[in-house]
Amino acid sequence: MFTQVLTPIFNLFRKSRNRPLIDRLHGEIMAGARQPVFFVEYGVADTLEGRFEILCLVSTIALRRMSALPEPGPGIAQEVTDSLFAHFDVALREIGIGDVTVPKRMKKMASGYMGRSSAYLAGFSDHEAGKAEALPLAIARNVFGDEAQAPAAHTQRLVRYALAYAEALDDLSVDNLLIGPLPVLDAQSVS
Repeated sequence: MFTQVLTPIFNLFRKSRNRPLIDRLHGEIMAGARQPVFFVEYGVADTLEGRFEILCLVSTIALRRMSALPEPGPGIAQEVTDSLFAHFDVALREIGIGDVTVPKRMKKMASGYMGRSSAYLAGFSDHEAGKAEALPLAIARNVFGDEAQAPAAHTQRLVRYALAYAEALDDLSVDNLLIGPLPVLDAQSVS
């Protein structure tokens, strides 16, 4: 029982043989999520919360494709996810969140990330099944805070970006994943 509890914690600190690959993929996902156009033209709040929301969306799209690849794709997706959460921990500490509070905030962030990711994945599944409502609702609710109050033009542009980015990743093979770079969609190009 004790080992089962500590194993996930120790996994965060183990050295991965894939560290250079994971660092590269993490950096490429972060660069995709930090495109200024999201905050200038898409209407996403340029706040810690707004940046978290875009990172959730962009990383979910990339991790969705990695997870669909044959091995080692799913394993790499898990390592990238672990890297993202380790980065969240560091970021919280850098902005001055106290050591006692960090685990509580991490638990809340992990729960939020997983909920958003599940909603986006369900939205993509519905879209593939010909139902186009779930993804816009998930984006409006999560990125803009309220589907009823979300600016329709911004929501629709972000939906077009998400679908275009997912399509850009469709041709990603395991070899492409390992060699890189990960395709990045210029958010400016989506109107």
